[in-house]
Amino acid sequence: MDNSENYVKVTIYGQEYTIKAPADATYIKNIAEYVDGKMREVQDELATPQVPAKVAILAAMNISDELFAEKRDQDKIKNEVERKVSSLIEIVEESIQQ
Repeated sequence: MDNSENYVKVTIYGQEYTIKAPADATYIKNIAEYVDGKMREVQDELATPQVPAKVAILAAMNISDELFAEKRDQDKIKNEVERKVSSLIEIVEESIQQ
């Protein structure tokens, strides 16, 4: 067995899983808790109980939406920083030339 990998038992939406991952056990448990919470949020928003697979797919869509929104926000911030840096470089270059 590779010593850099952990086996962690987690429960997601009432189902127990043993996860093998090269990450800290607490990190894996936090991810599992997040997914479990998202699945429960989805089910709470639905009028009737749904099969776990459907809830998982809808939760995955919600998590993916969060990821894409975060990436969009990071891209906006990155572009703004790059614009400001370029502006500062221009100012510095102008000052040096004077």
